[in-house]
Amino acid sequence: MSMLKVDNLSVHYGMIQAVRDVSFEVNEGEVVSLIGANGAGKTTILRTLSGLVRPSSGKIEFLGQEIQKMPAQKIVAGGLSQVPEGRHVFPGLTVLENLEMGAFLKKNREENQANLKKVFSRFPRLEERKNQDAATLSGGEQQMLAMGRALMSTPKLLLLDEPSMGLAPIFIQEIF
Repeated sequence: MSMLKVDNLSVHYGMIQAVRDVSFEVNEGEVVSLIGANGAGKTTILRTLSGLVRPSSGKIEFLGQEIQKMPAQKIVAGGLSQVPEGRHVFPGLTVLENLEMGAFLKKNREENQANLKKVFSRFPRLEERKNQDAATLSGGEQQMLAMGRALMSTPKLLLLDEPSMGLAPIFIQEIF
């Protein structure tokens, strides 16, 4: 079954065309990579799928529903989450508070606690540092935190933008 279907997606920034007529599908259970040179539009595609950028034309279907005009929070609530490039963590918050931000749309406290346990089992280092400010984490730990935060929303599909960029090989092994 197709989870995500992108048909003839085009994106412009003003007069500049960043993405032109891109089409692809992601089926349940698949791992799909977008490969291209710097500036090819990979990040723009992910930001568009996440509702952070509006397409100029084309159609995006997620689980059979058109999402190209939906606000980002509704897309996340529907089960599509993104880990952006650059480890965007909230530096003034603790690790635990950052993770809780990932569940901001989820109101079921028991479910959130269960998800937190899953994240901590996947990334034990985050549990060790749960009361530590996110700004004091290493780059690899911040990447783990960004992924953990996205997983807190219990996504059906997770988009990862440059997930291993700038990480030491030991962290890449630990994360992936």
